[in-house]
Amino acid sequence: MASKVPSEGLDKLSISDAGAKPAAKANGGAQDGDAAAAADHSADESDDDAADAGAPDAGTAAKKKKNKKRKPKKKKKAPTAQTDPPSVLMADLFPSKIYPTGEEVEYVNENSYRTTNEEKRHLDNLDPDFLNDYRHAAETHRQVRQWAQRNIKPGQTLTDIANGIEDSVRRLVGHDGLAEGDAIKAGMGFPTGLNLDHIAAHFSPNAGNKTVLQQNNVMKVDIGVHVNGRIVDSAFTMAFEPQYDNLLAAVKDATNTGVKEAGIDVRLGELGELIQEAMESYECEINGTTYPVKSIRNLSGHTIHQYSIHGTKSVPIVKSADATKMEEGDVFAIETFGSTGNGYVHDQGEVSHYALRSDAPKVDLRLNSAKTLLTVIKKNFNTLPFCRRYLDRLGQDKYLLGLSNLVQSGIVEDYPPLVDKKGSYSAQFEHTILLRPNVKEVISRGDDY
Repeated sequence: MASKVPSEGLDKLSISDAGAKPAAKANGGAQDGDAAAAADHSADESDDDAADAGAPDAGTAAKKKKNKKRKPKKKKKAPTAQTDPPSVLMADLFPSKIYPTGEEVEYVNENSYRTTNEEKRHLDNLDPDFLNDYRHAAETHRQVRQWAQRNIKPGQTLTDIANGIEDSVRRLVGHDGLAEGDAIKAGMGFPTGLNLDHIAAHFSPNAGNKTVLQQNNVMKVDIGVHVNGRIVDSAFTMAFEPQYDNLLAAVKDATNTGVKEAGIDVRLGELGELIQEAMESYECEINGTTYPVKSIRNLSGHTIHQYSIHGTKSVPIVKSADATKMEEGDVFAIETFGSTGNGYVHDQGEVSHYALRSDAPKVDLRLNSAKTLLTVIKKNFNTLPFCRRYLDRLGQDKYLLGLSNLVQSGIVEDYPPLVDKKGSYSAQFEHTILLRPNVKEVISRGDDY
C-alpha cells in the first residue's frame, strides 16, 4: 500500500530529472453398540421362539444378519495442492505449521560477517513466531495472487476481482472476518488496490461501482495479507497489450534494484537514487508516441510495523538527501511507481481506504453514529486499514456521516486515490523484505515476480 510523501518532504528531494465433535461421535458409537446388542438379544429370543414353532429358516436369516460386518470408513487424505479458486487452508497444506522461507540474500561488504556470526544467528532464532507468521502470510499472498494472475481477464468488474482476491485470502488463513475480532487475527492487511491507468494507488471499488476492466487498461494490483498483524505488502501490474511491456519492465527493474541494494546501514536517500536510475533508463512507445518512464517522486516505500502498514521510515524512489539508515530488524515494503505522465500524483476521487490512527486524539464525539462506528472499527480492524465494502459485509449501513465525522475529528485517516494526469499510464511492483540479523529475506518473492 503506497506511502505518499508529504509535500514538505519534497523539499529534501534532489531530482536529477526535474520531471467438540469427536466426543459426540464416541457417544453415538456407544449408543449404536447398545442398540445392536439389544437387537441381537431380541433376535436370539425370536430365534428360540421360531425354533419351537418349527421355523428353522427364520433362525438362519437372523444368524446371517448377526454375522454381517460393517465396512470401515475410509480416511480422508490430507490435501497436497491448492484448488482453483483457492480454498484449502494453509494449515492443511502445511500440517507441520512451518511455512516456506522467502528468498534469503546474504549481506555483503562490511555486513558479510553477519551470515556466520553466532550472536546474529542466536538473535535470529529468538522469535520464531515472528518469522512463521510472516511466512504464513507470504505463502497465502503468493497462492492467491498467482491464481488472480491466471484468472483476471478484461470484461470482469473490479468489484468481482477484489472480492475474489479477498475471499480467497480469508479462506486460506481460515478467518472470514465476520465474527467480532476475527479479521484482527488473520486476513486482509489492507483493502485490495485495483488502480487503472493514471490512478497510481489507493483505489478499491465501493459498493455499486460497476467499472469493468478493459483490454487497453494497465491495472496495478496491490494486495496485503496479515497473520497476527504481520503484514505482507506486495503488488504487481497487469496489462493485456504489448505496447505497455517496457513500462512494466522499467518498474519491475526499479523494484528489484531497490530490493537488491537494500540492507542494514544503507542510507535511504542513496537507495532512492539507485531506484530512480534504474527506472528512468527506460522509455516506452504507446499509440505511436514515445514517453520517458518517470519515477513518481511523491510516492515511496515504507517500513511496516505490527498492525500498522505505514511505519516511521520512507524509501524514496528518487534521489534524496535523506541520510536515514536501514537497521537490523526493520521490515520494509520496497515499492516503486513509474509513469508516462508528470511523475507526480495528487488526491482525487471517491475515497475507499480508511484506517484508525494509532495516535488518535481523545475526542468527545457527539454523533451517535460516529460512536457506534468507532466501536465497530476498533473491535474488527484495530489499526489495520479497511474499506467501505468491509463495513458493508459486517452489516453496517448508513455509516457515511459517522465515518466522515471520525475523519474530521482526526480519529480515522482517509486515503483518497492518488492520480497522475489523465491520459497517462502508471505501473507498480512491490516486495516486503525482512532485515534479519544474519540475512535479508525477501519474504514475498515468488516465481511470478
